Amino acid sequence: MRALLKQGLAQLREARVPSYTLAAELLLMHALGRDRAWLYAHPDEAVSEEAERRFFALLARRAAGEPTQHLTGTQEFWGLELEVTPAVLIPRPETEHVVEVALDRLALREVRAGRPQKIDGDGLRIADVGTGSGCIAIALAKEFPRARIHATDVSRAALDIARRNAARHGVADQILFIECNLLDGLSGSPLVLDLVVSNPPYVGLCERDALPREVREHEPEVALFAGEGGGELYPALIAQAAERLKPQGILVLELGHAGLDSVRPLLETPEWTSVGVTNDLAGILRVIAAERL
Repeated sequence: MRALLKQGLAQLREARVPSYTLAAELLLMHALGRDRAWLYAHPDEAVSEEAERRFFALLARRAAGEPTQHLTGTQEFWGLELEVTPAVLIPRPETEHVVEVALDRLALREVRAGRPQKIDGDGLRIADVGTGSGCIAIALAKEFPRARIHATDVSRAALDIARRNAARHGVADQILFIECNLLDGLSGSPLVLDLVVSNPPYVGLCERDALPREVREHEPEVALFAGEGGGELYPALIAQAAERLKPQGILVLELGHAGLDSVRPLLETPEWTSVGVTNDLAGILRVIAAERL
């Protein structure tokens, strides 16, 4: 098996696949139906001809540009294994900062108000806009098992994946999945929200050719692009959040690599206060948050 993995590494390295070592390991694990611990505990294990054929077929597809996550059908987010397909954006590690900021902001709100922490989320009403795989909504549901969450998306196929992921992690009863644009599906409802979170499409059409082929050719355009410059959805999303959030309600949004200059002015209005920006681990300004006055 060690020799087989080496062949896989060489093939993906020659094809200039990013993170080729990790990709080769994940594809071999998938072909064998084993986890990483087993892989490294049995380096000299014989591999069946059928498993070897599966592995090399997966390598060929990865070398041709298909994302590893589409080949294995899974991606980890917030310590949870999620189903992914070409119908949803693959959850990125940097999006975990949206969850972190949301948790920090909610905790700080309770401290300022002199209230005990809502450890179980009792009474919290949350909306996740553009839920995709459901990664943010499900992570928050696991953190707050008594919170109620509305997760919206324009893609019915994405919502099907999100529902399966919610069921897989035992939080389907907490999350209402709604097919709509932004928060449109909540209009006319008496719902008043404590938190709105979103990783909206923020890539500009002008950037299409600069994207890695794994992204450009295999991930859903509706989850990637927002107009020519990438900022098309933020004004409406922020305006709707201002209407739906209760006083001291919190808005947390993921930003594109150059999105701060266009998004921050939208929050420097009388409706909002406590605007803050958080960097990701690469030092990129990744998350913006604000509180409704």
